[in-house]
Amino acid sequence: MTTSLYHVVREPKIKKDKNPLLLLLHGYGSNEEDLFSFATELPEDYCVISVRAPYDLQPYGHAWYAINFDADQNKFSNNEEAIISRDKIVDFLDEIIPMYNIDQDDVSLIGFSQGSILSYAIGLSYPERIRRSVAMSGYLNGDMIVDGFREKNFDNFKVFCSHGSQDQVVPVDWGRKAKPTLEAMNIDVTYKEYPIGHGVSPQNFRDFLGWLLLTKK
Repeated sequence: MTTSLYHVVREPKIKKDKNPLLLLLHGYGSNEEDLFSFATELPEDYCVISVRAPYDLQPYGHAWYAINFDADQNKFSNNEEAIISRDKIVDFLDEIIPMYNIDQDDVSLIGFSQGSILSYAIGLSYPERIRRSVAMSGYLNGDMIVDGFREKNFDNFKVFCSHGSQDQVVPVDWGRKAKPTLEAMNIDVTYKEYPIGHGVSPQNFRDFLGWLLLTKK
């Protein structure tokens, strides 16, 4: 059966009646193989699925939404495309949950950079669908979240966010704003910072892996 978004999958090595899901969302200009490279290091009882973003870039790579520049070379995001991608991922979840026998109450998103921005947007828009969001090297963009999201119930939603203090792509100050914003909504949030640029350090990987185990159902 084909799905609306191209993806690669590592099926769980420990099969249950229904297995939890880790859904990997890559960054701008990358593809589904990027984050999938560490799938073998993730817990064996999870179904791990890495998705290719729907917008093709030239000459290669993919994006969840366009990043445009104005005359002064200021970057701005195409929020309309981001919202379309946000909801495409939710529709994709509806397709893959029965296909791979996934526990619909134990879905976690792991995003890097642009994928991280979407992992915030999806989790905060649909906390009834997403149990945990891991947001690495991104930031919280309220324009990509559904209207009235602050009134939603986040009792079962948790967030791990991290950033490199030397990030030249997404300023660390943008990343730091997420923690107080989420705490103001009484969301369980962990924030970590590392002395690196725009990337995931080995310590960052160990920390979020430890957090996944700590917050397991």
